[in-house]
Amino acid sequence: MSTNGWVAVAGLGPGDEALVTPEVMAALAEATDVVGYFPYVARVAERPGLTRHASDNREELDRASHALDMAAQGRRVVIVSSGDPGVFAMAAALFEALENGPVDWRDLDIRILPGITAMLAAAARAGAPLGHDFCAINLSDNLKPWPLIERRLRLAVEADFAMAFYNPRSKSRPEGFAKTLKILQEACHEDRLILFARAVSTPEESLRIVALSEATPEMADMRTMVIVGSSQTRLIERAGGPILYTPRSTG
Repeated sequence: MSTNGWVAVAGLGPGDEALVTPEVMAALAEATDVVGYFPYVARVAERPGLTRHASDNREELDRASHALDMAAQGRRVVIVSSGDPGVFAMAAALFEALENGPVDWRDLDIRILPGITAMLAAAARAGAPLGHDFCAINLSDNLKPWPLIERRLRLAVEADFAMAFYNPRSKSRPEGFAKTLKILQEACHEDRLILFARAVSTPEESLRIVALSEATPEMADMRTMVIVGSSQTRLIERAGGPILYTPRSTG
């Protein structure tokens, strides 16, 4: 195995190139290969000496194994994710492949390069809805059973967390978010505020803040970050758009 190869898992942020970190840009400039889901690889400009390997969204483990194998051959490989690679993304997939792959892969130079995840970008656009304790839940039931998602939703309401939802409503499973809203509307003793932040930092960006009782499943899709406030989350009305925030203290 070559000692010159390395693999980095890099977060490309929520969309705007200005939100990609200098550390990630430097790794991409050194890379011989970029690996990732089709739309993320497309965000990396072609250049001489760089090979781009795009694949489907559900090929995470194959993608990670391919990257580790190329790094073992001495290549400099960047696996690209949107947002932050450690938040429901490729960093965990890489380590799953590493744990179950050849032992010599464990001697590779492996780097995780953080990025601005959609949850933080959406919160910043709206104000500070995650200003106190919060949790993040992936609403996709592809890799975990729906009863576990439901249990976590109910416990998060009971703990009075603000909640950030990833993958809220796919075309193949639109019923999941409808069930989520029903659970929240039944479990919450107060009418919380909910943010629908779509395509944040891109030209298609849109923000919508409504009361939980007024939220409908159609307000979200897979490009939407949904943030549900805690019982303490507030709205400051002002010209130019309201500010959604959760105070640093409770009570």
